[in-house]
Parts: sequence; C-alpha cells; structure tokens
Amino acid sequence: MRDDRFVALLQLILIAFPARDDVVEPLMWVLSAATMTVGNLIALRQTNIIRMLAYSGVAQAGFMLAPLAVAGSNPVGAGQAIVTYLLIYAAMNLGAFAVVLAVSRKTRSAEISSWGGLFEYAPGLTVLMTVFLFSLAGIPPLGGWLAKFVVFQALLEPNTAGGTALAVVVGVNSVIALYYYANVAKEMWMQPAPDGDVTPVRVPFSLAAALVMTVVATVAFGVSNLATRFGDLALFVPQ
Repeated sequence: MRDDRFVALLQLILIAFPARDDVVEPLMWVLSAATMTVGNLIALRQTNIIRMLAYSGVAQAGFMLAPLAVAGSNPVGAGQAIVTYLLIYAAMNLGAFAVVLAVSRKTRSAEISSWGGLFEYAPGLTVLMTVFLFSLAGIPPLGGWLAKFVVFQALLEPNTAGGTALAVVVGVNSVIALYYYANVAKEMWMQPAPDGDVTPVRVPFSLAAALVMTVVATVAFGVSNLATRFGDLALFVPQ
C-alpha cells in the first residue's frame, strides 16, 4: 500500500468516521491480522529476493494497519504510530532495494541462492543489507524496532482485549518475518559464492548516495529514540 493511500485511509477513519469505531475497529483488526499473516506466509516460500521483499511489504502494510484497530480509543497514538512507521519503512525498504539493484548488476539474478558469498566480494553491501533486513525485522537498535514499538504502544495503551490480542498477532508475525530475513543474511555471510566468482561489485554514485542516506536514516531513527527512552528510564533510577 502506498504512503498516500495510508494517509487517505487515516483521514477517512479519524476525520470522516470518528464516531463509528464500532464498525471501523473490527474491520481494521481483521484486515491487519490477515494482511500481515498472509504476506508473511507467502514471503516465507519465496526463493527470489525481490518477490520476498514485495510480500514482506504486504506484511509490513498489515503492521501499519494495526493501530487503526484501536483508532477510536487511541486516535492520537494510532496516527503517530502510522506516520512513524511510514517514515522508517520508506528508509529501510528503499535501502534494501538499492542493495538488490547493486548486487544484481553483478549476479544478473534475483535468486536468494545467488547471494551466497556476498561478504567475500562485497562486504560493505553485505553489512548494509544486514542492517536493512534486521531493521525490517524490528531488531534494536535499528529504526525498525521503533516502528514496531510504536505500533505495540498504540495497541496496548487503550488496554482493550482487541488491542492486546492484535499485539500478540503482531508479535508472532514479527518472529515469522525474522526467519526469512535472517535466511538472506545467512546466505550472504555463511554460504560460498555459487559460481566461485568473487570479483568486486561496482556501485554507481547514485546508488551509493541512496545507500548512505537510507542507512543513516535507518540507524539514526532507532539509535536516537533508544537513547531517549533509556534517558527517560534513568530518571526513575534511585541515585
């Protein structure tokens, strides 16, 4: 789902139908749970990294829909969670696809098996792709953890049974997603190059610039907010 469609949906629910949460919330609950679960289960079966990222994008859309399931009881939190997720997802997803473009210039393939041995001949791209993959999975201290955190926060703040149940669904799907993201990382770091070709990858300036911007944003979102939250916790520690 495109960002402008999410914004339109957010406006429709929070502005056009603010008093119909009895209809909107159950609908968004089902749509969110179904979208993230179906997207993840299909992504699990993919051997092509572009298709895997595409179906993981479907699952990510389900995560973004989740706060709308409690929009009636937590409109501010739901809106903030979705906007935060959209910003972070844009950075880490664009970064992942930039690495895919760079690597495919050499391998001429999008099969995950063709990423074997990437660390041997493109260690920088391997590190960057690992950052993006684990950020998409929501691993701290990368930006994706903040995206998942604000969704959990929005779902749990109203203290409703529906919000709590959907938070559990989000948690289970996050674990499923981690499996297929980690599978790509394992291929890059632990498997040999399939054809023995370890000539370096040449990255055009435009792609390199995109990678720098996206990785800085992905790391900065997560680290800065993690530091802020630890700072807030420190206020409650007895001196």
